[in-house]
Amino acid sequence: MKTRIGILGLGGVGGYFGGLLAKAYAKSDSIEIVFIARGETLKVVSESGLKIISDEGEMTVFPDLVSDNPEIIGKLDYLICATKTYDIEDSLLSVKKAITKNTVILPLYNGVDAPERISTLFPDDEVLQGCVYIVSMIVAPGVIKKIGPFEKLFFGSETASISKMKALQTIFENASIESYLVDVIEETVWEKFIFISALASATSYLNQNIGELLNTESSRKLYVSLLNEITMIAAVKGLDLPNDIVFQTILKLEKTPHDATSSMHRDLMAGRKIELASLTEFVVNEGLKYEIDTPTYRKVFEKLSRQTL
Repeated sequence: MKTRIGILGLGGVGGYFGGLLAKAYAKSDSIEIVFIARGETLKVVSESGLKIISDEGEMTVFPDLVSDNPEIIGKLDYLICATKTYDIEDSLLSVKKAITKNTVILPLYNGVDAPERISTLFPDDEVLQGCVYIVSMIVAPGVIKKIGPFEKLFFGSETASISKMKALQTIFENASIESYLVDVIEETVWEKFIFISALASATSYLNQNIGELLNTESSRKLYVSLLNEITMIAAVKGLDLPNDIVFQTILKLEKTPHDATSSMHRDLMAGRKIELASLTEFVVNEGLKYEIDTPTYRKVFEKLSRQTL
């Protein structure tokens, strides 16, 4: 029996890592890679494959199957979810028939609330926690562009089957994916969330890219205020993060291509729906819940809420 892995969402994350899996297991007798796509992306990938452009060059990959029909998709052993956070429920329910009680679900979203939301839909399934560091985006349907060297994937769970997670880690490693099976995954996911939430909120609020954000004194000050507020919430939640998490996060951002920006800012500039609820409003609500004042996050949320009405 083949191990069947579904990739739900062929954006910057799902398209890139799904592409590496499809390339590695193109002629495999034991692994089958299924792309779950719809609309123009489904049409393009079915006909011409998925193109991935990086600093090293470009490649086109073909999965074993690409479909949006759960009857055609069939039962999945693993499902890697990488849609936008506002699509979590609708996208998963659309492929409900492909998900069995034995399907292991790995969410790779920007927010931290995905595992809880997915477990509400599928209470009998093992839902892992995961996050990635990558600068990648859709440049056209079926075409993904990756910028810079970042491409790390972290995942884990305190309750899921160790053997199933180790099997998935082996699948990733054999596809040349830099992946890490982490014991205390919640802290790793929150480190990434601190990075992406403050960055998405600041770049979108200021309408600036990473270089402008870091090199404009007032912008950098706002960004640091966001970092201080979100790390205070993480501390009150009891997460054991590094004492210099703010400094480390800024250092990480300084190593990111300065002409790049957050995916939320790109979506805002393109007039698309943005992940405001998961990346900004979530922090405001956690502040209220834990009685932590978040004036900068509130200011950002209020402005972006008005902009996206």
